[in-house]
Amino acid sequence: MNNQTTVLVTGSDGFIGRHLIPYLAAQGHMVIAASRTATAFADPNVVPAQLPDLSKPFDWQPLLQRCDAVVHLAGIAHTLADEELYDRVNHQATEALARSACLCGKHLVFVSSIAAQSSSFSDRELTEDGLPRPNNAYGRSKLAAENAIRASGVSFTILRPVVMYGAGEKGNFATIHKISRLPIPLPFGGLTAQRSVLSVLNFCSAVELALTNSGARGETFIVSDPVPLTVSDVIATYRASLGKSPKLVAIPETWLELFFTVIGKSSIWHRIGCPLVARPRKLLALGWKPS
Repeated sequence: MNNQTTVLVTGSDGFIGRHLIPYLAAQGHMVIAASRTATAFADPNVVPAQLPDLSKPFDWQPLLQRCDAVVHLAGIAHTLADEELYDRVNHQATEALARSACLCGKHLVFVSSIAAQSSSFSDRELTEDGLPRPNNAYGRSKLAAENAIRASGVSFTILRPVVMYGAGEKGNFATIHKISRLPIPLPFGGLTAQRSVLSVLNFCSAVELALTNSGARGETFIVSDPVPLTVSDVIATYRASLGKSPKLVAIPETWLELFFTVIGKSSIWHRIGCPLVARPRKLLALGWKPS
């Protein structure tokens, strides 16, 4: 595949899509930005397209006939949807896309998630060769989609990003950064568990590599910044970017764990006080150069 291809990006109006679309266009790609609500772009290399409701069957062929490759971002996450809806949107719609892409001879870059491989914490460092153990409907639907892609015969690359940060971020990072902006000391200075994180711009460069490097074909990659951080590192770095001192108090970890358990928020403790290290060794070996 040459470097000037037409790339269909589904879910282009989401957090990742809003960064990926201009990134790919800047690399010389023509981009078809597909979303439920078609959005106009100032860049002449970006063309909007309407994406149907993924919870219902539809024909991918008309969109696929317009492109050389697909980056599939569209799906649902961080919602109270039931297992069936997660499966229809994240698994079954992806399976239909993979089959159509195979018939059309297109390369499919599927944006899965580290949740397809692990729960929100792991005592062992994660690698692509590890046995996947998703523990929620979102992770199970992503893993099912991965398996369907591998069975479809399509040319594919599967990316498993860890939690991402950047302008417009959502989820855990948005919460941590919101708390970090409070003008008070925070009791997280004693946290020692390392967590892998990912700059959304580094993720965009990983997608570019998946589109242009033939060595990425048929492979699955963990995507993360090379150096994991603790939550206290994240807070201190963010406060420094705001010109503020860290103001972190080292409360014993056992106290924090007990506090979150008592208030029924053990899941928060798992995300801030337990490790989840997933290094991008395989992607780096392919030649990925994160900033």
